[in-house]
Amino acid sequence: MSGSVRGFIPWIAFAVLSGTAGWQTAAIVAVALSVVLLLRNRRAGVGLDANVIELSAAVFFAAVAVLAHLEPHSPLRDGVGALSSAWLALTAWGSLAISRPFTLGIARRSVPQQFWNSPQFLRANNVITTVWAASFTVTALASGAVDLTDANASLATTLIQVAGFVVPAVFTIRYQESRRRLAAQGAQTAQGAQTAVFTKES
Repeated sequence: MSGSVRGFIPWIAFAVLSGTAGWQTAAIVAVALSVVLLLRNRRAGVGLDANVIELSAAVFFAAVAVLAHLEPHSPLRDGVGALSSAWLALTAWGSLAISRPFTLGIARRSVPQQFWNSPQFLRANNVITTVWAASFTVTALASGAVDLTDANASLATTLIQVAGFVVPAVFTIRYQESRRRLAAQGAQTAQGAQTAVFTKES
């Protein structure tokens, strides 16, 4: 599982469990998963810049867990799914606003250091992070609209939230594959041109 997707495990677990096991249980599980991921990544030497989503999850779900146990019948309970997506959207847009897209640290783990500051690499991460941010925004709005229409429509809200992760994840995979194909084609073209020049000079 890629790092960008793995970081969303606490969020996906919360989206699924909040509609079935209740928001108290969902929040505790999400906090636990966030901490486990953070500890695992830190032991593996992963920098904080590659743990933005995990850190965001730990903060958000810790706050939700406290609220859920102090005020189990809080009005926020019915809209917590939309709030979680809104928090993710804020995290993603915020990382773009400071020119540090949250996917950047994750992507650098699998890319040679000489490419880290290349315009193409930075542009690709801006595109990918923007798609995630837009998806979280749409998910928050859609979930909020459903919650306002029918507070008991937990299944619909869960499906919307899961889709909010699946769509950008699929885009990320296909976008990366497309960039690899273009890079390979460019390398082949350059090699062909060099061969032609060498042959001509010979």
